[in-house]
Amino acid sequence: MINVTLDFMLLKRKMTSKELAEKIGITQANLSILKTGKAHGIRFETLDKICEVLNCQPGDLLEYVPDKGQDKDE
Repeated sequence: MINVTLDFMLLKRKMTSKELAEKIGITQANLSILKTGKAHGIRFETLDKICEVLNCQPGDLLEYVPDKGQDKDE
């Protein structure tokens, strides 16, 4: 599973969700969906804008965590 660590990066950069949403041109509601991990995907264009504004890499925003109970050999 992929965890979104955007909240951590926002805290690190001392920026609010509202500020980020305005700077990248998406609604606060859509940013909230992304932050909570409820999004089914993200456009590379949006990811690019987030990384540009927060001065970070995609790996700073996304984290892979193996699903519980999943056999590593599968």
